[in-house]
Amino acid sequence: MHHGLELRDLGCQRGRRRLFQGLNAALAPGQLLRVSGANGAGKTSLLRMLCGLLQPSHGQVLWQGRSVHREREALLRDLVYIGHGAALKDDLSALENLQAAARLAGLAPDEAAARQALADAGLGGREQVPARILSQGQRRRAALARLPLSPARLWVLDEPFNALDTAAVAWLLGLVEAQLQRGGMVVLTSHQPVGLSDGVAQQALALG
Repeated sequence: MHHGLELRDLGCQRGRRRLFQGLNAALAPGQLLRVSGANGAGKTSLLRMLCGLLQPSHGQVLWQGRSVHREREALLRDLVYIGHGAALKDDLSALENLQAAARLAGLAPDEAAARQALADAGLGGREQVPARILSQGQRRRAALARLPLSPARLWVLDEPFNALDTAAVAWLLGLVEAQLQRGGMVVLTSHQPVGLSDGVAQQALALG
């Protein structure tokens, strides 16, 4: 039995347009998969398939040897998906957004842990500011602050480095490395190679 994530002959068709076909990959604990490709190549569609949110037109995605579409409840317990948009509620503060996202995932982080995650993300002193007032980069960091609070084994991140400054990129790379070192797995989209330490297992999958 495969104890990770597996793509088998995966295809995606939108209307009459074929975005990709014949994708195969296997991700084991401690590994990162970087998905690249031009805009419109199907990167977001692929990530949504990995999360069981979109049905492939061909092939299947397996998690722990089981189809993610049939076993979506089991996958959701093991998964954090952070999409391209920050998905914050504008009227809530960064702290309230973080606590709400954690509760939706079945977690109950204490306020000190949530505040620490936001401080580490560079949002110290702005935890109580309504999300609508935050800059694009700050909104991105507020969304990504979910990661250190989650025990999920699989992180699926859509363009996580977009709108991040140098310090925030370094912070996120540290989170990703820590996730891989504890046997977690990360799938992300990025136009550039991910600057992880030597010895960290990285795979690349180019669409289009």
